[in-house]
Amino acid sequence: MLPELLQGTDAGGFLIIQDSVNYSGRHLLWSFINAALNREEAVHVLGFEVSEEELKDGLKGSHIQRLHFHDAYTDPLGWTDQPAFTVHQFCLEKLTHLIKQTSQHKPATLVIDSLSWILRHRCPPDVCKTLQQLKKGGAVRVIIGLLHADMHQRGIVGSVCHLASSVITVAPGMKGDEAVAKTTKRSKSGKVMQEEAIFCIKEDLTVVVQSKPSHLGSRQTDPEEQETDPTANLTFNLRLSDTERKAKEKLALPFVFSKEKKSALLHSGPGSGRILYEPDANDDYDQEDPDDDLDV
Repeated sequence: MLPELLQGTDAGGFLIIQDSVNYSGRHLLWSFINAALNREEAVHVLGFEVSEEELKDGLKGSHIQRLHFHDAYTDPLGWTDQPAFTVHQFCLEKLTHLIKQTSQHKPATLVIDSLSWILRHRCPPDVCKTLQQLKKGGAVRVIIGLLHADMHQRGIVGSVCHLASSVITVAPGMKGDEAVAKTTKRSKSGKVMQEEAIFCIKEDLTVVVQSKPSHLGSRQTDPEEQETDPTANLTFNLRLSDTERKAKEKLALPFVFSKEKKSALLHSGPGSGRILYEPDANDDYDQEDPDDDLDV
C-alpha cells in the first residue's frame, strides 16, 4: 500500500504522515515530494520547521525547478515588517491565491511541514475547516501533511486524521535503517484498508518495502497490550468438565416439550370434554353494548 501511495494519490486526497519523537517522518515526507516532482507535478511546500536550503539540500538530484517553497520558517508569526508567509495566512483564500499565482494551470500538490506547527498556533476547528475546503477547492490536487502526534491531545489528532484519506504512522524498526509504517487508507466508498510493513529510505529518497507485518520478528509486546484472562483469579470455576457437559446436554429443560407432550396437548383423546354455549332467547345481549345489563 505504501508504494501505491508514493506512485500518486487520487485527486482530492489528503495524506497524513504521523510521527513521534521516537522516529521522524520528514524523510518519508521528502520521498513523497521527490516522487511528485519526478511525475512532473508542481509542488508547493509550506515550510514551518525546515528552511528552504535544508529542504533543497535533502532533495538534491530532484527536479526542484517545479518546487515552490513558501517560507514560513523565517518569520512564522509575522513579527517583522515583510514576512514571506505566516501561520495566520493559512486559510482558503490566501492559499488559493498563493498557489495560482506561482503555479501552472493544473492543480498542484500542497505539502505542509508541519501541521503540528499550525495546530499549535491556530484553532483546531479552523484548521480542519481550511483543510476540508482545500480538498474541494480545485486549486490543490493532493494535500500531504506531517503531523507530530505526541505534541497534541488525542482528540485533536483524531479530528485531523478523520479528514485524511490516508494516514501513515511511522515508528522505528528493529534495525537502525529500518522503520515500520502502519498505513490506513479510506476509499471514497467508505471501505477502510490497513497494512503494516517494514521499509527503508535510500539516499535518493526512494522507499524500499522490505517485508510485511508477519515478518516483523520477535518484537516484544507492551505489557499493557498483552491480553489477560479475566477468569484467572476467580474463587469458583466457570468451565465445565466433560462429565458435567454431558450431564447438562441430557438434562430436560422444564420449558421444552417433548414430542409426546406436544402430541397430547394438540390432539384431544377420548374422554376429554368441551364446553359449548348456545344463547337462549331470553338472553338480553346487545352486540353494540355488551355491558348494557350492568348498572353503571
